[in-house]
This record gives sequence, structure tokens and C-alpha cells, in this order.
Amino acid sequence: QVQLVESGGGLVQAGGSLRLSCAASGNIFSISAMGWYRQAPGKQREFVAAISSGGNTNYADSAKGRFTISRDNAKNTVYLQMNSLKPEDTALYYCVAGPITVLVGLSGNYWGQGTQVTVSS
Repeated sequence: QVQLVESGGGLVQAGGSLRLSCAASGNIFSISAMGWYRQAPGKQREFVAAISSGGNTNYADSAKGRFTISRDNAKNTVYLQMNSLKPEDTALYYCVAGPITVLVGLSGNYWGQGTQVTVSS
């Protein structure tokens, strides 16, 4: 089993920045990729970004140029740096981990509880 704990969400004005963190513990050797999804009220959960254990990254079109995903393998932690935030980025952000297919936006095996990001206009 793998446990994922997110942190870093909050309230920010449009144009501001936030950095989300996701710390993994447990059977981390089973993880080949980690990423982030988000779900806004009344909408389906959507892929945001992912990174493989080798450092390859993939982003949703909505995140390209504004968000950066990175990882610290020594800390088993993945980060999502979000800049130029917009009100439409408001959502519950979930960390996900699993096989390499997570990198291409397919659902992972393990999910965190989510951290709320609210962007005010």
C-alpha cells in the first residue's frame, strides 16, 4: 500500500501562486509515476500534470506554461508549482500515484485526500 498526503492549498488572488506538495510513504517502490488531478464543483475530475520516476513530465493544456511539476526522490515528494492562477483553477487538487500510465493521464492506483485551491477574482 502507498499513502499520499497533500499540502499547500489555500486561498489566493487571481495572478498569484501556490505550491502543492504530495508526500508518499509505504510501498513506494511500486510507484513509477505521480501526478495531480483536480475536481471543481459540478465537474468531472481532470488530469493536471504528472511526472515519472525518471523525470519525464506531462501537462494538461490548461496547465502548460503556468504550472510546473517536480519531484524530490530523496523525500518521496512531488510538487506542483502553480503560477498565474485563474479563478477557473479553483478546485480540489488530488495527488495520484501508480504505474507509468499515470504519466499519460490515466488513473493511478493510489489517491490522496485532496487539498483545496481557491482563486478569487
